[in-house]
Amino acid sequence: MSHHVVEVDCLDYRYPDGTPALHEIHFTIRHGEAVAIIGANGAGKSTLLRHLTGILVPASGSVHIGDYPVLPSTLRQVRRTVGMVFQDADDQLFMPTVYEDVAFGPANQGLPPPDVEKRVADALATVGCGHLRDRPPYRLSGGEKRAVAIATVLAMMPDILVMDEPTAGLDARARRHCIGLLKAFAHTRIVATHDLDLALDVCERVIVLHEGRVEADGAAQAIFSNTALLERCHLEPPLRMQGCPCCSGKPGAA
Repeated sequence: MSHHVVEVDCLDYRYPDGTPALHEIHFTIRHGEAVAIIGANGAGKSTLLRHLTGILVPASGSVHIGDYPVLPSTLRQVRRTVGMVFQDADDQLFMPTVYEDVAFGPANQGLPPPDVEKRVADALATVGCGHLRDRPPYRLSGGEKRAVAIATVLAMMPDILVMDEPTAGLDARARRHCIGLLKAFAHTRIVATHDLDLALDVCERVIVLHEGRVEADGAAQAIFSNTALLERCHLEPPLRMQGCPCCSGKPGAA
């Protein structure tokens, strides 16, 4: 199996209080795919992503990253392949300066200082934040924090990029920049998002979660054109697919 492949088989998970979160989740994501995980609040998106990096361990079923099952004993290998950007950048930035945050991962991989320096410079240049390297993270804007959080992952040179709500709370310019970064990433991208226009921009495939189950898995355009499916899962089509209410003759149009 390619080390880039993500395979989830009959994954079940319950929260510590016994509440079901995921049930019989099954899918395979191959190298180079860009896949959006969508669903209403509480559908299980963030919980699923946390299984891909070993933050959570399946109650039953399995998650494989290439040849490695995601288990406590394999986390070092898994996290060399999968890089995750959390929904809240403050969960990811904890060092005194941006440079130290981005350097943290490569340094802990045991890279020599010149290689760490190059990784940091390249990652910050990719996200357009080289000028922020000496700034404390708490002095950054929301968009800057998100970009730096992405840089901390890129510096690890992962083969699979996992992002949880990457555009949440961003202004229009920062959102466009984030979409550009996602499009430019050369390997596998898995994005959990409520931003369905982002999903349409970046991802050719969409997996729909509903009440902890995979309700649909297919081409983005086909999924977003299936109004019955979206309504059943408490979703709406991307804004660009909804049309203008004034032009459509819908009731209430001026």
